[in-house]
Amino acid sequence: MTYIEILQSYHLSWLQWAAIGLAVFLLGLSKAGIKGIGIILVVILAFVFGEKESTGVLLPMLISADILAVIYYNRHAQWNYIFKLLPMMIVGVLVGVWLGNDISEVLFKRLMAIIIIGSVILMFLSEQRKSTAVPKNKIVSWIAGFLAGFTTMIGNLAGPVSNVYFLAMRFPKNEFIGTAAWLFFIINVFKLPFHMFVWKTVTVNTLVLNSVMIPIVVIGFFVGVSIVKLISNLNYRRFILIVTAIGGVILFLR
Repeated sequence: MTYIEILQSYHLSWLQWAAIGLAVFLLGLSKAGIKGIGIILVVILAFVFGEKESTGVLLPMLISADILAVIYYNRHAQWNYIFKLLPMMIVGVLVGVWLGNDISEVLFKRLMAIIIIGSVILMFLSEQRKSTAVPKNKIVSWIAGFLAGFTTMIGNLAGPVSNVYFLAMRFPKNEFIGTAAWLFFIINVFKLPFHMFVWKTVTVNTLVLNSVMIPIVVIGFFVGVSIVKLISNLNYRRFILIVTAIGGVILFLR
């Protein structure tokens, strides 16, 4: 099949193309640091392609956006936190690969929404008390890492989990974005073979579709960078809390 024939084989309407374009633009914004909007783009792509298939469509675009974020925010990455989270994230991904075909998506979404909303409430209460304490218990990192790995494999939904964790660690804006950039670049590359050879959700056809969307990812990323520069550290924390909470509600109602 030719390049054009592959794109035509999706039988997408102009409205669906517009929805995909919006989702990909939001992806660029998200990876630039406008965190918390990831659930919205996941919902859009799931609506167009279906739940499981959309994870494969999205993954190569996530990696492309991760590369931009890693290049731009590299110097701000906190590698000690990456090393704390990464081992259990890998375990979470492997469990997600194993259970991915059997777990009830409805139950998974409801549980994740409850965890996310509960975590945001705790973080909000902490903010109100002006607490500056940073959780140091390794179990916190292990739980956060496992949940992030499991949710990113099942539905690319690790954003809210990592947002709450990094907020709890009291990361300034750029350290938040830079650490998340490297962490998810590593884990998304790790996920790729499972999507290609186990779930078979990344194919030549999906890669052709991705190639059309990459320019929109780049535009979204640099628009996002411009917006992030205008937001103070304090307002950035508030923004992440609010948008993550909204994302949890959307996830619960899906």
